[in-house]
Amino acid sequence: MATIEAPVRPELRMASDAQIEDAVGHADLMVLRGLLYQLTGDPELKAMELKRVKMGRAEVVAPATDADAALVRRKAVDFLKAYRDSGAGRIGYGPEERLPESLALIVGHEIKAEAIDLMVEETALDPWARSLQWQAEPDPARLETFSVMIIGAGMGGLNAAVQLKRAGIHYHIVEKNSGVGGTWYENRYPGARVDTPSRSYMNLFGVDFPYPYAFGNHVENQKYYDWVADEFDLRGDITFDTEVRALTWDEAASMWEIHVDGPQGEHTLLANAVITGVGFLNRPNMPEIEGMRDFEGPSWHTARWPEDVDLAGKRIAVIGTGCTGYQLVPELAHTAGHVTVFQRTPQWLFPVPGYLSESSPQVQWLDRNLPYHTNFMRFRAFYAAGPDLAKIFDIDPDFDDPFACSAVNKAARDASIAFLESKLSDPKLVEIMTPNHPAWSARPVVVDPEYSILDALQADNVTLVTNGIRRINRTGIEDGQGVQHDVDVIVYATGFRANDFLYPMTITGRGGQTIEALWAADGARAYLGCMMPGFPNLWALYGPNTNGGLPVAQFHEMTTIYALQCMEKLILDGKDTIEVKEDAYWRYNKLVDEGNRMKVWADPRAHNYWWTKHGRTASQIPFTGYEVREFLLHPDFADMEIH
Repeated sequence: MATIEAPVRPELRMASDAQIEDAVGHADLMVLRGLLYQLTGDPELKAMELKRVKMGRAEVVAPATDADAALVRRKAVDFLKAYRDSGAGRIGYGPEERLPESLALIVGHEIKAEAIDLMVEETALDPWARSLQWQAEPDPARLETFSVMIIGAGMGGLNAAVQLKRAGIHYHIVEKNSGVGGTWYENRYPGARVDTPSRSYMNLFGVDFPYPYAFGNHVENQKYYDWVADEFDLRGDITFDTEVRALTWDEAASMWEIHVDGPQGEHTLLANAVITGVGFLNRPNMPEIEGMRDFEGPSWHTARWPEDVDLAGKRIAVIGTGCTGYQLVPELAHTAGHVTVFQRTPQWLFPVPGYLSESSPQVQWLDRNLPYHTNFMRFRAFYAAGPDLAKIFDIDPDFDDPFACSAVNKAARDASIAFLESKLSDPKLVEIMTPNHPAWSARPVVVDPEYSILDALQADNVTLVTNGIRRINRTGIEDGQGVQHDVDVIVYATGFRANDFLYPMTITGRGGQTIEALWAADGARAYLGCMMPGFPNLWALYGPNTNGGLPVAQFHEMTTIYALQCMEKLILDGKDTIEVKEDAYWRYNKLVDEGNRMKVWADPRAHNYWWTKHGRTASQIPFTGYEVREFLLHPDFADMEIH
């Protein structure tokens, strides 16, 4: 790991004893325990007993006694005062070999050996741990002539640009929107928010970016991507308002022809390699409902939310109740005259205390002034339920239950139903809001226990319709029973064309083969989620079967460093092309399909984009985070054709 030191902290130099004590009083004690041990090696921090305590409906570990809690706080206060009095200068994070033990003190148990490298990496103590380290000095002439085209300036594309720039490899980004941010540039609907803790949603190099919310809303998320573009001076290398229509491989030149359409009209660009950062939740899915075009009022998809639209006092129909619909409706209910919610399928709700809340000023102060607090808080957020989180989705073939597929799955179902019952006074509404599919077989929805869709549904100005839609007409929507609902606005919260990977680009590889033809038989596939046979020098970020296992940012970072190592091979060895062999492609996909058949999303009661008409999933991955890291850590060039 690279030698990293925390920066000088002038704010701390001015802090009073009372300010330090107040901030520490709001800290996560388990994070303080592990962080202080890493910095000081104090054996008293190891010796204390722990207990399990309820936090909302979850359990966490904490110091067993008030005396132990006070001990941790006192040691943190003493450390900060001494550090302040010494000038709050640069300070190292302590012995690297101590890190596994320090992280274990945070979570209250030893971290399994297979996962420890991933967990240390996720502290972002080395913010460039997932960056290319050249194995030899590249030939400047070869480096000068090698270029990469990145499609999309969202999370994945921006990270790819940062990493390529750091490696000294020429790149350019083509972005269809007028700004960076991808998903968060487009999804600006009221209530839009991540369901992954913000600290682990950002890149390693963004560990010190200020997080005012534990779960960032779309405004805060957009601020982060603007910061990335500005901090690393990327905007000059981005062509905005320009869409890639097609990619065509030029066999003779060993180059990709990138056909684009923008303000300058249609034209063609060239690159040795292409990284697609278009995501898979990027193309709105519009339903086909009779009469949609007859409606005389405004209507739009949530991913096309109009700027500065005023819906106060309006009658609004929301069609769709996935994650987006459940986030949107409670916000609309605050000011709308009436909201009519058309629900086909209810979703499992999991309450997270503080989901909508801003982090306390004291915790934000610690982020700025306690060395490595952001790093250890990031680890805490990432570790969550542990390194084997993916295994809670396993089907237990010996578990006999009509509604669940394992003991842990039943516990999740029971907890969610208990939450419904605690919030809804009407047993009939509890029944309506209870899904028929097992928990986790479709995307669950994280909500704040204090205010969510459940509170909105009980408001006087919200109506829930569950009998379908017969047609849309001039003034509103006729439901499945023929009841007319007149509205001023229709909002489509109907999701995305999630399984149409790389749509609507036409991608043509060797011998005229298209991606569409490659995937025609049973849906989208890729080797390690990013490479396809017959398509040299092409890598996809957030490609097939890369949902789950790891949060999105981590998957993007690992896929990007994998792609850069492949490019390094070409540059150092003087080669032109690299692509996955067909047998390796199918060998890996056999592992993916076999693993997914034993996951809860394979349950036949679930009907959503996680399981396709082909009897498999093109989105989900069955592996743990540390298994994914092992796959992507270094390319197996025996699986590649290199010329």
